[in-house]
Amino acid sequence: MTVLSVKGLHKSFGGVQAVQDVSFSISAGELLALIGPNGAGKSTCFNMLNGQLRADAGEVVLLGQSLIGLAPRQIWQLGVGRTFQITATFNSMTVRENIQMALLSFHRRLMGLWRPANALYRDEAMELLARVGMADQSERPCGILAYGDLKRVELAIALANSPKLLLMDEPTAGMAPSERVALMELTARLARQDNIAVLFTEHDMDVVFAQADRIIVLDRGRLIAEGGPETVRANEQVQAVYLGSGTVFAEAH
Repeated sequence: MTVLSVKGLHKSFGGVQAVQDVSFSISAGELLALIGPNGAGKSTCFNMLNGQLRADAGEVVLLGQSLIGLAPRQIWQLGVGRTFQITATFNSMTVRENIQMALLSFHRRLMGLWRPANALYRDEAMELLARVGMADQSERPCGILAYGDLKRVELAIALANSPKLLLMDEPTAGMAPSERVALMELTARLARQDNIAVLFTEHDMDVVFAQADRIIVLDRGRLIAEGGPETVRANEQVQAVYLGSGTVFAEAH
């Protein structure tokens, strides 16, 4: 089942064509990697998908509903989760409380609470933390967590709206190699269990080729290749764009 369909996406900044006629789709339970060098248009694409930027032209459709013109909060309410390259948690709050805040926001309970917020959605928060392997650290402040653990908390927050689509911007940035593998294996497992479509950008090509079901490659705002990992690895245009030496994707971001 197709979860997200993107057709003819365009975005310009002055005279710069940041994204030009980009089209792709993602199915339920699929991990799709979006890669390209700096300036390729990856972040611009991401920001159009979740409403931070409005496309100049094109279609973005989530399960039959157009996302063009909707605000990020409206898109989140429709079931699009997102993680960011730099984690954004409330450092003074506990791990559990951070998840509760996401649940409160999703259920529109941030205003007019009639009982202490700490009592709301505790069980649901703990269930999410258990899914990402962080239940045993639920009462620790986020400000003292190791970076890899913060990334797991961020993933739990992104799951608070029961997403149909999960956007992950450089999910393993700043992590040790073993942590990168563990986080993306966890993400893949959860995506397949819950039929979540995942679109992620990533600079670590080992992660991309190990975890992505398909890969799309942007260069200067244009889609230049799409397919399975081995198809993309062997693509001559991709090699010409990224190489200059003998190793595919030696400098892919």
